[in-house]
Amino acid sequence: MGALLEVEHLTTEFVTRGGVVRAVDGVSWDVREGETVALVGESGCGKSVSALSVMRLVAAPAGRIVAGRVRFKGRDLRALSDEEMRRIRGREIAMIFQEPMTSLNPVLSIGRQLTEGLEIHLGMTPGEARRRAAELLAMVGIPDAERRLRQYPHQFSGGMRQRMMIAMALACNPSLILADEPTTALDVTIQAQILELMKALSRRLGVAMLIITHNLGVVARYADRVNVMYAGRIVERGTARELYANPRHPYTLGLLRSVPRLDEPRRARLDPIEGQPPDLTRLPAGCAFAARCAFRVERCARDRPGLVGVGAGDHVSACWETERLDRALATR
Repeated sequence: MGALLEVEHLTTEFVTRGGVVRAVDGVSWDVREGETVALVGESGCGKSVSALSVMRLVAAPAGRIVAGRVRFKGRDLRALSDEEMRRIRGREIAMIFQEPMTSLNPVLSIGRQLTEGLEIHLGMTPGEARRRAAELLAMVGIPDAERRLRQYPHQFSGGMRQRMMIAMALACNPSLILADEPTTALDVTIQAQILELMKALSRRLGVAMLIITHNLGVVARYADRVNVMYAGRIVERGTARELYANPRHPYTLGLLRSVPRLDEPRRARLDPIEGQPPDLTRLPAGCAFAARCAFRVERCARDRPGLVGVGAGDHVSACWETERLDRALATR
């Protein structure tokens, strides 16, 4: 199965009063046709900026993509003109933003926000676009679609707004959807409904998905492959099954140990990751996770580790002490 999207050595920076923030620092990942890939990590690690960089939506002049290639269906998106990129956004690559209420226009009806892309990208007449919009609302589980098309975002609940965002993403039959924490603002019952809906539609329509999340439960259930990010860099990559069964980076292990598990005996306390993420304007020379890592050695503070193969398939990790971590896990 070929790669639909290939991100190679992507670097995105923001100029601030405190200095230059390298939010995405030379990351590489890909999404294959029809699969679901996850970007996982704490808030501020560069997940959302990675997706915005792919869509070329990083806010200038403070934000800028300074290096790397983003190849979609063999075309380098960074080399396209603004007009060419506008034709790809929404039509071939769609994005579900983190908070729908801030992404939807409060003064435009739901119907207009759904039909606009259909008219622009697919050349539909207003009547055709409205019929298609009603079909999309019904597809994502919003009843009485004709009446709902006349309403406005504030008349929808949080879960219905998120469903509407999914309908907008699917409207033009894209090949790839970038879902930026699509269930963050929802209660757990609605989260499950939205995620099941996304997965079902992805399978039925053959759409590839990139899910950006810090929820490891979401990753375990819905992702085929996982990229773990820390301080703007990818520190571990592998299939979801391999990464959960055999984590090979201390940060990944810390993430897994800091959430409750139903398949293990009940423990009195979870094991949080001590400390705070580093200041991205003053990253250390070595491993960015070293100050919080229980497996650190002197070399970790001095030299930055690269991604190397550590297990089955394409499982890779950026850690100098992978073997010691492996032995510690084997004896637990």
